[in-house]
This record gives sequence, structure tokens and C-alpha cells, in this order.
Amino acid sequence: FLGAGKPPMYGDYEAQRHWQEVTYNLPIRQWYFNTSDNNLLYWGLDYPPLTAYHSFVCAYIAKLINPDWIALHTSRGYESQPHKLFMRTTVFVADLLVYIPAVILYCFSLKETSTKKKASICALCILLYPGLILIDHGHFQYPLSLGFALWGVLYLSYDWDLLGSVAFCLALNYKQMELYHSLPFFCYLLGKCFKKGLRGKGLALLTKIAGTVVVSFAVCWLPFCTDMEQIMQVLRRLLFEACMFSSPHPADKVANIWCSLSVLIKIKNIVSPQTQLKLSFAVTFLSLLPTCIKLTVQPSLRGFKFALVSCALSFFLFSFQVHEKSILLVSVPVCLIINEIPFMATWFLLVSTFSMLPLLLKDGLLLAYAVTTLAFLSACVASFSILEKTSAEDLQLKPFSLSLKGYVSWFKSFPKIVRSLFLLSVTLMGVLSVTSAAVHPPQRLPDLFPVSVSLISCLHFLLFLVYFNVVILWDSKNSRSQKKIS
Repeated sequence: FLGAGKPPMYGDYEAQRHWQEVTYNLPIRQWYFNTSDNNLLYWGLDYPPLTAYHSFVCAYIAKLINPDWIALHTSRGYESQPHKLFMRTTVFVADLLVYIPAVILYCFSLKETSTKKKASICALCILLYPGLILIDHGHFQYPLSLGFALWGVLYLSYDWDLLGSVAFCLALNYKQMELYHSLPFFCYLLGKCFKKGLRGKGLALLTKIAGTVVVSFAVCWLPFCTDMEQIMQVLRRLLFEACMFSSPHPADKVANIWCSLSVLIKIKNIVSPQTQLKLSFAVTFLSLLPTCIKLTVQPSLRGFKFALVSCALSFFLFSFQVHEKSILLVSVPVCLIINEIPFMATWFLLVSTFSMLPLLLKDGLLLAYAVTTLAFLSACVASFSILEKTSAEDLQLKPFSLSLKGYVSWFKSFPKIVRSLFLLSVTLMGVLSVTSAAVHPPQRLPDLFPVSVSLISCLHFLLFLVYFNVVILWDSKNSRSQKKIS
């Protein structure tokens, strides 16, 4: 894992272990405060309360096995093989209890997967997504926030709106980056209330949802509600994580628009950070607006799932600061629509994994990257026959093609063009992956390969953003109510 055996910070693995040390040995009121026993500059807690509670539960079990693993101060940098096994087991258990059941139940609930075999195949492809597997392994990230968000989508698909609200509140209280998905949840539920009428059932539903959200947050934050100073300190730590930890290292190249543009135009030399912050906010807001308006005015489950993808991708591309790993917040919603548009979903998930290549190479995960990517691609090709599903109808672009009127004839060659672009894209990613791993860059251009990965990935993501917005805005199905899944 990244940072193993390298003091003074030791890497993400140590962050998770240290949080267990802090939460077990210190009273709750000190978890987020800088004290002699809790140096916040050394992996200080900067995630919401549910992450802290989870760390405490893991620490309690660790204490029963070997107290040295979480001994205050003396356990820093602890990396024994039994402890690594324990930590990996905690990730697997979290997967097994939250993320994997959500994926399986979601796939079995889809009306498109009418048989158990189809549902199993869909679940297998989602669980084989290499990006999540590799980041869980290399950066020791628990998938609980994404798992809770999936439970939220699953509940909403059954019209269990209150349970869906609770599940998403849990996701947000585990990791604040779930804000990427907050607008689609908000707009979809608000649209349902509008549709029922805000003078009758709609108002009752809105009141219930608001009450559910307030109660869910109150329960999660209850131990920190002893005084206002506690609450403000936790919020400051969460903002610290958003502003500092999510910011890429200066040498890192992230596949969003600002990092890509900086290769050609040194934006920071033209405008101040404050101006760039305002600009990024404006661009992000404008890119989100059409999708959110459409979802609020015409709420549908299908539109909601596509909006999760589009909004998360807008945040990733246009936010002022972002981490390479944030692309997972886009990729998991894409997994939810892999049964509807298998070709484009598979393509996006391949690109999302490729966009993290420099990070994966730092982790020494080249072989794992190659094996998992090939396994995922093979499973999707065999399960969905993706290369045969490239027509305008298969890609959900038929309403858009019909709106072009005189240009419809151009769509006759569309499947062939799309397949060619896909094969070119996969070939380019394969060649650049091998080159990045095997060839030393020129001395004058030490960042040549990471920059190339960033630019190519960003170009792909911009095209995907346009594609998903076209599907959402031209989708005539969104103007009708979706039938509840039985």
C-alpha cells in the first residue's frame, strides 16, 4: 500500500489505524481537537462522525486481539503481517455487510434483469469494477459511504422514500464527499413532492422527509452536540479535509478541467485563487443546472440514476480542488446503469480506472491494474455483448437523433463510428499504460506520461458529460411517471 514503511506519515493504511488508536484511547470530546494526545497534523480525524464510530468498533476488536495495534503513541507506523490481515479483514467485512448486498439486491430488483442469471451477471460485472477494487487495496478506503448511497438508490427504486433518505444521510455522515450525489437525491425527492401537490400529499411527504433527515443527522451527531464548540470543531475538520486533503499534490495530474488547462494556460498566473474558486463554482453550478431542473420538474427513477452520474461528473471536472480517487463517486452511479447502456458504461469505467494510472503505478499496482481491467472488460464483453449494442437506440440517443430531423441519415453510420472510437480509445489507453510503466520519460519532460493520462482522460470525461446530459435532456421517458418496481 502507498506510504508503507515510510515515516513520518506511513500512508493511508496508517491513517485508518491511527483513527482506531485515537477513538479507542481518547474521550469523544477530544477526537476532533488538537491535544497533546491527538496531534491533528498526524492523520487527524477529518471525516464525519460515522467514520469515527466505525474506527472505534474496529479498534475495540483490535484491542481484543492485540492491544499493541492501537496503543496510544507507541503504535504509530505499526505494520505487522497479522495486523495487515486484520485491517484487510475489516475492509472485506464492510464490503460484505454493506456494499456487496446493496449491489446484489439492486441488480435483482431491476426489471431489465428479468432472470436470476441476468441479475447475477449484472452484479458480477459491477463487483469486478477495477477502480474500486484497486483503490480499496492500494489506499485502504472503506466502501461504506458508497454502499450506503447504493442502499439509498435501492430504497428509492421501491418508493421507500424515508428509508432512502436515511440511507443517504448515513452515506453523507460517513464521508462528506457524498455531496457529489446530494443534488440528485434532493431534486428527485423534491420533484416527487411537487408532483403529489404541495397542498396535499406532497406537503405531507416533504414534511416526513425533512423530519427524517433532521432526526438522522441528530442521531449521528448526538455525542458531539454537548456544546457549540464541539460542533464547530467537527465542521472545521470536515472543511479542512475538503480543502486540503482533497487537493492533489502539486506533482499529481488529475483528469479534471483545471489541471488539464494548466498544461496549456497557467491559470494561477492569470487569476487569483479567489477568482478561480468563484469561476469553478459558477461553471460547476451551470453544468449541473439543466439536469437538476429536469429532474425536479420531471422526476423519474431513470432520470435520477442518470443525474447521479452527470452531477458527480460535473463536480469532478469543474471543482476547484479534487483528488484522483474522486472519480469513484462518478463510477459507482455509472455501474447502476450498466444494464441500460452497457457499451457506454463499460467504456466510462475503463477510462475512470485508466485516469488513476499514475496513482496506481505509485502504489506498485501495475499487475493488479492489468489483470482486473482485463477481467472486467472480458466479463462485460461476454455478458452484455457490448460491441453489438452501439446503435442510437442502444445508446439511448434515439430521441436526440429524431430531433436533428435533416441530419438523421448521419446516424446510419453511427454504430460503426462509435465502435471505431471505442477500439481506438482502448488501444490508446493500453499503449500509454505500458509506456508509462516501461519507458523513462525525457529529462526535459518528467511528467510527460502522467500529463498525457490526465489530458486523454479529461477529454473522455468531457465527451461523456455531454453524452449523459444529452440522454437526460432528450429523454422522453422522463416526462412520464416510472412504474414502481415490483
